[in-house]
Amino acid sequence: MYERILQRFRDRIRNLDFVVTLHAEEEMDEDRLSVFDLESVVLTGEIVERQRDPLTREWKYVVNGKGIDGGTVGVVGKLSITGCLVIITVYRD
Repeated sequence: MYERILQRFRDRIRNLDFVVTLHAEEEMDEDRLSVFDLESVVLTGEIVERQRDPLTREWKYVVNGKGIDGGTVGVVGKLSITGCLVIITVYRD
């Protein structure tokens, strides 16, 4: 359903055109995940949900996929106004 958005996410990952928020870094550290896990999820996973931020009204997307150890991982991201992919959070599912 969100193939075009997912392709844009994947392009940003491949081109290293993404930023990871401090919150996402903290969550990744807590769940013992790395940037390689988040890249794996975006490159091989699927968008399972679209959410609208109540303050900014921007769309954010939940991508579920497999981390490098094969476990299920979720990534929440959005495309910024400049087109950069912003990783909001990453977590083990």
